[in-house]
Formats: sequence, C-alpha cells, structure tokens
Amino acid sequence: MRDFRKYKVWEQGHAITLKMYKTTQTFPQSEEFGTKSQMRRASYSIPSNIAEGCGMESDAEFKRFLIISQGSGSELDYFRNLAKDLAYSNEEDYEIQDNDVNKLKRSINNLVNKIE
Repeated sequence: MRDFRKYKVWEQGHAITLKMYKTTQTFPQSEEFGTKSQMRRASYSIPSNIAEGCGMESDAEFKRFLIISQGSGSELDYFRNLAKDLAYSNEEDYEIQDNDVNKLKRSINNLVNKIE
C-alpha cells in the first residue's frame, strides 16, 4: 500500500482544494448549493481520489483513481470558468488558479504514464 502523503500530486491537489475553499467563501449565499458546492467537491475529489487509489493493491487500480482525479480537475476547470463568467471571481485569481490546476493535471498525467 502506498502513502498518499508522499505524492507531489496529492500535495498539489490538497493545496488547490484549500485555495478553492478560500475562493468560494466570497460567493453569494444563493450559490451555497450550486457553483460554490460544485467547485469545492470537484477540488477535493482530486486529492481524495489520489488517496483512495493509494489504498488499492494493484497499479491498475491506482492508475484508474488517478484518471478519475484528472476528470475532477477538468470538472473544476469548468466551474472555475463559470464562476469567472458570473463575476464571482476576478481575472487575476482565475489566472493563478488556472496555472495551478493545469500544472496539477499535467503532473497527474505524467504519473499515469509512468504506471504500467
């Protein structure tokens, strides 16, 4: 069994999750169960799937959970775009987050490609 805390991609995912929680604190109350909730869920799904995959016995299962976390990263991308278009977040924060999320997705992809 792997220790998820030793994976850089898990650290990156956790950091993004913390940023998304902070970012969404300022969203309107009307988004409590909408965009705010979806952004938070998509963000914490990334490191939680990496952690769950680390608990699996085979490399194939680990890889499957990494791929699921990539999908969550794409989902987070969409909700970040939506939040920007709804003017819930500013352009500067969006650009910083965009860089972080894309870097994480590339890192996960690199790890997926290393697993046979």
